[in-house]
Formats: sequence, structure tokens, C-alpha cells
Amino acid sequence: MPAETLRCPSCGAAVSSAATCCDFCKATLATVTCPTCFGVMFAGAKFCSHCGAKGNRSEATGAEASRCPRCQVAMNSVTVGTTSLLECSRCEGIWVDVETLNQISADREKQALVAGAPTAAGEDLQLETNIRYVPCPVCHELMNRDQFAHCSHVIVDVCKPHGTWFDKDELRRAVQFIRAGGLEKARSQELEQLKEEQRRLAFARLHSTTFEPQTSSVSGGDGADITSSAIKLLFRLLS
Repeated sequence: MPAETLRCPSCGAAVSSAATCCDFCKATLATVTCPTCFGVMFAGAKFCSHCGAKGNRSEATGAEASRCPRCQVAMNSVTVGTTSLLECSRCEGIWVDVETLNQISADREKQALVAGAPTAAGEDLQLETNIRYVPCPVCHELMNRDQFAHCSHVIVDVCKPHGTWFDKDELRRAVQFIRAGGLEKARSQELEQLKEEQRRLAFARLHSTTFEPQTSSVSGGDGADITSSAIKLLFRLLS
């Protein structure tokens, strides 16, 4: 995925999100997370270039640091708006525990319903070619790779008891999916799949009962049970 173009907080010049300093004013650049859309923005920028929200974050000190599942360096404990996260300063991934992710999902979904947020435009995504399973920062067991909400096209690393690991920019894309009504769509799809499965099972039970092979007194000249064989053949065709 190509690097995004952001604005230098010192001089306003266009700079790639992968840059470590501005080519024009030579200011040192560090990326942080937007408190509203969780997109990448430069530290010191007053507003997010993705959603325009005002930057509002603080870093906790003195807390025991968990290690990044990809880089194995100590992550920073930060509060972005009112949300507590763990960030890796090297790969810019974000760890979100189960409770916090539930809160993010609920809050952004309510905003989408009230504000009528538009559906996110399609993005040009590149499939990973070098897939690597990473350990949970809490229990250190390898996490499962799963698609967020099963239809978001955002592949994340999940430890069900403890939380979810989002690589760079994945949390912003997941929140964008939620704000566009994605969770409601995912629930509707799951409900429809459940109903279809129930209809399939009901159909199978009905025909299993209707065409249950019966013992017949009508036999062919060679002693074969003709009626029973016909019913068995019909049952196989319908099952």
C-alpha cells in the first residue's frame, strides 16, 4: 500500500507519512493516531488530514510496557481522545483490548446512525504475500488471523480473550467500515445465513420424514422388494 500524503505541522508542506523529516523545513516528523478516525497524523499537527478532527492525545508514563507482537519492542500506552491504546513507535501498529474495541465499535456505530455517514469509497488494497502469525502481547499465544466483522476486507490478528492487533492504518479502515454502517450489514448477512441454514435443515427433515423407506408386501418375481427399492431411489434423489 503506498504511503499517504500528509501535511507538515511546522510549515504545511506535503509530506509522505513514511517520512521522518520534512523536505522543506527539515522538522523532525513522528506519526501518531487521530483520536476520532484513528488514522495516521503527524505529532504536533492540530488537525487530522483524514477527518479534520482536532488532535487530542496523551501518553502514560511508569506503566509496565507490553511488547509489540511484530517488532518485539516496548509499546507506548496512550490515551487518544477518551480511548486507551497501545502503540508501537516502530511499525505504527496498535493493540486494542476486547473491552476497548467493543466501546469503539459501539460509539462509531451510533455516530453513523445519527449522522448518516456515507459509505466509504473502495480502496486499492494489496494482499499480503508474506503472512506471519504473531503472538498476543498478553498471553503470548499465536493469534488467529481473521477478517474484521467478516466482510470489512480488513485482516487483523485476534486473541479472543485479550484483544486485537491492528497493523498500520488498519484500525482507521475498520472504524471507517463501522461508520459506514458495516457492522449492521455484517449482522444482517449473518442473520440471513442463519435463516437459510434453518430453511435447509427444515427441508431436509421434511423430506426425510415423507420419503422414509417403508417395508412393502409387493415383490418382484425374483423376490426383490420393488416398492421399497423405488422409494429408496426417490429418497436418494431428493436428499
